[in-house]
Amino acid sequence: MKILITGITGLLGSYLAKELQGYGEIHGLKRERSSLRLLKGVEGEIHWHTGDVTDYQSLSDAVDNMDLVIHSAGLVSFLPKDQKQLLEVNTQGTANVVNVMLEKGIKRLAFISSVAALGRDVAQPLIDENFKWVSSDLNTPYGISKHMAELEVWRGCQEGLEVMVFNPSIILAKVEDERSSSSIYQYVLQGNSYYPQGSVNYIDVRDVVILIRTLMERAPWNERYILNATTESYQSFFSQMAEIFGKKAPSKPLTSGILNMVVAWTKLTNPFRRIPLMVNKQTAELAQLQTAFDNTKVQSILKHRYITLKETLTWAMVNEKTHHTV
Repeated sequence: MKILITGITGLLGSYLAKELQGYGEIHGLKRERSSLRLLKGVEGEIHWHTGDVTDYQSLSDAVDNMDLVIHSAGLVSFLPKDQKQLLEVNTQGTANVVNVMLEKGIKRLAFISSVAALGRDVAQPLIDENFKWVSSDLNTPYGISKHMAELEVWRGCQEGLEVMVFNPSIILAKVEDERSSSSIYQYVLQGNSYYPQGSVNYIDVRDVVILIRTLMERAPWNERYILNATTESYQSFFSQMAEIFGKKAPSKPLTSGILNMVVAWTKLTNPFRRIPLMVNKQTAELAQLQTAFDNTKVQSILKHRYITLKETLTWAMVNEKTHHTV
């Protein structure tokens, strides 16, 4: 089987490439100057194609003769100023993938979306795969772009593609992976004092890739699957993180309004300089909500044993350099 992974040099794409070694012939679509750092050890096993999902011709060349496309390329930003680029990369890029596959007669598409694409509703604290998108000020530009991308995938399904849509929650990987999800570690590592009063949904990246592989093998296609280990309060989440990281846990609830929360979160410095800070008024409001993403559907199929938060956080710090954590 020939498998093309878009976004293969990113966090999830790189872990997928490692997980799928031996599952098929792995092909990767990358930009000319993309770093292969996260693929160390397997980069020589990958058949490379240079291009971009926003470049239709390069995408068309890469997709040729594939049996399965895993579309994990995307831009992550929660800033309103990036809305145009989010729509170009996430929405139009996905439309390009769908159109190229239909044009080439390639049938199977696994799309890596996000729980952000499901939207939010303050009246609905538990969200499952049947939740219907509603217009809301809580829908981020990123979430909107991924929701619209999903609409392109379901269009492709109506036109003959077999699809799976995966909606992971916050993906926890190693601190040293230096990707956007690492910013949540830095909140504790930098010694911030306040914790949001809402809940956080998370999953270990190693669980994500195992679930994607096994669901593709065993689960019905033309369905969506929420990938979420569990839901915890931010207070508990940050306290466990602080204990493992040897830092002081945030101890003050954010009770004095959203602006105080934004001020507290934006004190976070960025020692990596490559990790975008995912904090603004809108994301601060989201962090105050008690929202849980239901993994019952996945569990009914796989009965998966999720990696515990303690195990994840201990692993996340392995080989971490001292100057990254001060």
